[in-house]
Amino acid sequence: MKKKILLLTATFLFFLISAQAQSSFGLKGGLSYNSNGDLSEFTTEANSIIKDKGKGKSGYNIGVYGKIDLGNLYIRPELVYTKTTSEYELNSGNQDFELSKIDAPVLLGFELIGPLSVFAGPSFQYILDNNINGIDFDKVENEFTMGLNIGASLEFGRLGIDVRYERGLNENEAKFVSNNTNFKLDTRPEQIIVNLSFSLTKSNK
Repeated sequence: MKKKILLLTATFLFFLISAQAQSSFGLKGGLSYNSNGDLSEFTTEANSIIKDKGKGKSGYNIGVYGKIDLGNLYIRPELVYTKTTSEYELNSGNQDFELSKIDAPVLLGFELIGPLSVFAGPSFQYILDNNINGIDFDKVENEFTMGLNIGASLEFGRLGIDVRYERGLNENEAKFVSNNTNFKLDTRPEQIIVNLSFSLTKSNK
């Protein structure tokens, strides 16, 4: 737990320093089309059958960002609250799996031409809550996980828009029982995200 708190604190401090030091600091938010991993039925820890790959649903995120300009390169740390939903077919019917988390992406970007740039980088994730309505649901195996972001963005003055793909990298299962059947769910998110951002500071360029 101490390591999680330390890493999140360090990420947040880095974000604050970058916001003070260089070109931009602002707000961001967006919508996503997201899904999680496979739902499996198991009789023993070593034996499981994939029952459902899940159906993606819409989600959202809201947060803040900073940006450090390094010529044609830039570093962009973010701190974001994210909510995702996926649908699975259980014995009791279709149920939504909801997951909320704090994301701390640290992105390295490259300005291609004009307002267009591309970026990629790790996203440090802390799981706040996960549940399926009406089912006694264990917490995820690891509250702290890591993902990958890759995408492209356009900036027009203070306004920015980006499209990115996010994928959880760490296996992270949760177990539950429905109608006397044991299940485990791969909770790793996979998202296509469209974000809008607004700079609260003037660009140095």
